[in-house]
Amino acid sequence: MFSWLGTDDRRKKDPEVFQTVSEGLKKLYKTKLLPLEESYKFHEFHSPALEDADFDNKPMVLLVGQYSTGKTSFIRYLLEQDFPGMRIGPEPTTDSFIAVMHGDTEGVIPGNALVVDPKKPFRKLNAFGNAFLNRFVCAQLPNPVLESISVIDTPGILSGEKQRISRGYDFAAVLEWFAERVDRIILLFDAHKLDISDEFSDVIKALKNHEDKIRVVLNKADQIETQQLMRVYGALMWSLGKIVNTPEVIRVYIGSFWSHPLLIPDNRKLFEAEEQDLFKDIQSLPRNAALRKLNDLIKRARLAKVHAYIISALKKEMPSVFGKENKKKELIGSLGDIYKRIEREHQISPGDFPNLKKMQDQLNSQDLNKFQPLKLKLLEAVDDMLSHDIAGLMVLVRQEENQRPNPVVKGGAFDGTSDGPFGHGYGEGAGEEEHQEVSSFVFQGELLG
Repeated sequence: MFSWLGTDDRRKKDPEVFQTVSEGLKKLYKTKLLPLEESYKFHEFHSPALEDADFDNKPMVLLVGQYSTGKTSFIRYLLEQDFPGMRIGPEPTTDSFIAVMHGDTEGVIPGNALVVDPKKPFRKLNAFGNAFLNRFVCAQLPNPVLESISVIDTPGILSGEKQRISRGYDFAAVLEWFAERVDRIILLFDAHKLDISDEFSDVIKALKNHEDKIRVVLNKADQIETQQLMRVYGALMWSLGKIVNTPEVIRVYIGSFWSHPLLIPDNRKLFEAEEQDLFKDIQSLPRNAALRKLNDLIKRARLAKVHAYIISALKKEMPSVFGKENKKKELIGSLGDIYKRIEREHQISPGDFPNLKKMQDQLNSQDLNKFQPLKLKLLEAVDDMLSHDIAGLMVLVRQEENQRPNPVVKGGAFDGTSDGPFGHGYGEGAGEEEHQEVSSFVFQGELLG
């Protein structure tokens, strides 16, 4: 009451009060973080501005992998029904990004129509141009699983020139855009094709700073014997260790995520336990969605602050009249030293800085004289948000969790996770002979088909 009588110091000490976490995130972003981003061209260097739909949308799961690793089959397995635009085969079949979302009727929305819909969180994807939008669709269908989450199917990652040239758009940049906004990233590997191509390696590196969202699935594991599976698992961990530079071990789930009976049932109990763990992880997404959005906003704010320090430092060093071009080349070449100076002066962790090589490439096309000097008022607003307002939202997150019934993903494959898709112990003991007959029949049917 009578807040206009208070001083700036008073306002800093009293965090704003919000009714919901979503409303709070929207207002904090627009009033405190967005002005800083716009002033220092954050959107040209890192990520487009956030919109209301980014804060309101359901949790999203992004599937990434080389071709024929079972990404589309994985979605079909979760939903237990086909979705519009679905194509499955051993060759590279999925050639589009498909956002599988809930809708009252089945249908496909093309990319150009999708990016003008304010209710969908995809409007900023129009920056990737028609070459991408022609390969982006939204498949809508009524399904209980999709009432809680949305799933993004991606084209299989190819090798060599096909991946880099034939796409017509920056594939890694599109994945990075999605990675910032999704709640879970699932990397799928085929137990028979463990080789991580240079292109797939680049994609995994593009997901840097989102390691907390990444889960790895070793798919089609029912097609190899137990001894081979141990070797394959070890080889996968060794390969990932050379690409993902984290001291912690990435969680790998082993299984066969499709609706056919297991070809080799020796590891059935292992597969069922792994499936339950993975499904529990996915089922927790609606409950943790608000916390994830809060966490992503904090990450974005920290990056925006560092970006402002970098841009203002470059502006400060630029001459006002002569020798601008030579000075620009010199500053870009010594950007690593500028990073270290900012790190010392403002006590910023080295991990908060953007990729040096990428930043240098982007600065080459910029006019450094048009950059803004350091505006302390904008930085203080973001600091105030991080130190006061976010703490208030954390309390609100817990209150919302306690007030709502436990929201979990239901329907589809999630309704059968307690006993596995074929019932606990299926294919063992007295049922083993029956399982072998079913597997043989399915295999012969596929050969005849």
